[in-house]
Amino acid sequence: MKQPKLVIFDCDGVLVDSEPPTLALLRDDLELYGLTLTMAQVDEDYMGVAMVDIAKKARANGADLPDDWVAAIYTKMFERLKQGVPLIAGIERTLDALDAAGIPYAVGSNGPMAKMDITLGAHPALFDRLKGRIFSAHDCKAGKPDPELFLKAAAFMGIEPKDCAVIDDSVAGATAGLRAGMRTLGFDPNGDGTHLTAIGAEHLAHMDDLPSMLKL
Repeated sequence: MKQPKLVIFDCDGVLVDSEPPTLALLRDDLELYGLTLTMAQVDEDYMGVAMVDIAKKARANGADLPDDWVAAIYTKMFERLKQGVPLIAGIERTLDALDAAGIPYAVGSNGPMAKMDITLGAHPALFDRLKGRIFSAHDCKAGKPDPELFLKAAAFMGIEPKDCAVIDDSVAGATAGLRAGMRTLGFDPNGDGTHLTAIGAEHLAHMDDLPSMLKL
């Protein structure tokens, strides 16, 4: 495959390792409202899903969530994330390789800008590289798995979807990338990526592998 002209990264679990604490918080909070889930279930059913859609799904599965639950869970989440989350191993080297190849990159996340201000903002050098190229599904009509977010990022950067590559760690995100007509790499450093390859994504096992997969 040829080099992409734009690489769009998800944020949580791809740039910053924020999934473990946020998913644990989500599991504990849903249990307060009558929905008991294992971490495996939370990971499979809710990872990468927009919070408004999580609320809909949780209610359908029996959670008695209050009307202001989405706002409330974000408040709790922001407080947890302010304690700090590490960068994904290899992400800075990967961005260096993209810069050296002259390939631009952007961020497309289901999370709100305020959340990325916290997680990415805790790493100023990385945040500075991404400013002006960060896109949130909260500014779209729908979040992933809808492709609007990735298509919006590509249009802003002036790149055709067929010339873009998406890096995402969730089924919802990978589905969005594929629906957008973009080459989609499913990031799963802790497994074999079968839940992502099953829908047509390529498995990316370590961020340091990305430059060679993109033919840089």
